[in-house]
Amino acid sequence: MPTPASTVTLEKPVDPMAFRHVLGHFCSGVTIITGVEDGPLGPAPAGFTCQSFASLSLDPPLVTFSVAKTSRTWPRIAPTGGFCVNLLAVEQEDLCRSFAVSGADKFAGVEWTPAPVTGSPVLAGSLGWIDCTVEAVHPGGDHWLVLGRVMGLDVAPAVTEADPLLYYRSAFRRPTA
Repeated sequence: MPTPASTVTLEKPVDPMAFRHVLGHFCSGVTIITGVEDGPLGPAPAGFTCQSFASLSLDPPLVTFSVAKTSRTWPRIAPTGGFCVNLLAVEQEDLCRSFAVSGADKFAGVEWTPAPVTGSPVLAGSLGWIDCTVEAVHPGGDHWLVLGRVMGLDVAPAVTEADPLLYYRSAFRRPTA
């Protein structure tokens, strides 16, 4: 079968910038992964912005996301064995940006409730949430591939008409009709 002229072959290493450019043409939804760490002053919420999230299996119900091995937040959540995926609405772009920053108090002024199984934060205004226990964590290059078993989930009735927050070509987007 003939290959297109623009096909990149793996005869030599793939340029990281070319890799990022091509994959930037794939639109993804944006999430915030949350958990509750056992901090020195007791339980404390933790979370980070994540666009590499997907459903994995219906039977059993599994989801997956990847997180950079350099993340400072995932090592705080991982030992708890649970996390919550918050599906972001387009109106939550500022929240998304604040959870992408390292070292800040990401939960200052953020309204949340505990997920029913793991107690991980369900963020107010999110389109939906998925409460998970950690099924497995695998190395994947410079990231960890996390598999989560879904223990509970729901959509937020108050925001079901809201648009999702999307990421495409290095920018946040909203769906267009």
